[in-house]
Amino acid sequence: QLQAFGGGLVQPGGSLRLSCLASGFTLDYYTIGWFRQAPGKEREWVSCISSSSSSPTYDDSVKGRFTISRDNGKNTVDLQMNNLKPEDTAVYYCAAVIGIGVLTSPRQYDYWGQGTLVTVSS
Repeated sequence: QLQAFGGGLVQPGGSLRLSCLASGFTLDYYTIGWFRQAPGKEREWVSCISSSSSSPTYDDSVKGRFTISRDNGKNTVDLQMNNLKPEDTAVYYCAAVIGIGVLTSPRQYDYWGQGTLVTVSS
């Protein structure tokens, strides 16, 4: 089971840190992706990190502002979000699939957590 948490209301320019927590299995062998879905829009890929923790990748819209990282001790994958913009407002989801790769399509992931809402507004 995956659980995403850490969302909330933040002003433009602010920061939030999301966490994806796994229970019942270790994330070490999984590629983890973060996706988001704004009202009325399709779910879109934000970032992913492979099971080897090599080559974390980001959508251009968040590159330089978001950082994905693993905390194997806590069995989490975190998404540090800085310099948030109103267009980052969405429900954020984490997803997992066993193996290595840069995976940007929701259909490539087998496990999903419930979303956590991020609202960027003044």
